Amino acid sequence: MIESKNLIIYSDGGSRGNPGPAACGAVIISDTGEEVQRLSRTIGNTTNNQAEYQALAMALAWINDNCEQSGIVCRLDSELVVKQLNGEYKIKNMELVPWFNQIKTLVVELGGSVMFEHVPREQNKIADYLVNQALDSAGF
Repeated sequence: MIESKNLIIYSDGGSRGNPGPAACGAVIISDTGEEVQRLSRTIGNTTNNQAEYQALAMALAWINDNCEQSGIVCRLDSELVVKQLNGEYKIKNMELVPWFNQIKTLVVELGGSVMFEHVPREQNKIADYLVNQALDSAGF
């Protein structure tokens, strides 16, 4: 188990076409600024917003399985996903509901100390790179 008082997730999802071949990526950083883990994978054909949710779910699940921590800050460049998770926007696309629910379940399993923050795209370059690397490696 990796022990860190707090963790930061930078996550991103993307599709080439909307919907289209999609992937998700995330980098997890410790409270000391050390990179803990990079994650990426292709996820089939889906929309960009679904990929954004799946990227965050992938990172939270990894933390749930591999870390002991007291707080998590999730930084995404998807304003829609952040505002939905923070309760500022209602979910109008029903295809996002299962991903929203999965993340909320993971938050409970992680002790509830999870925050969601919107960041500009330029602050999310590693996660974006991981998405594109996964798509390129799969030939998309």
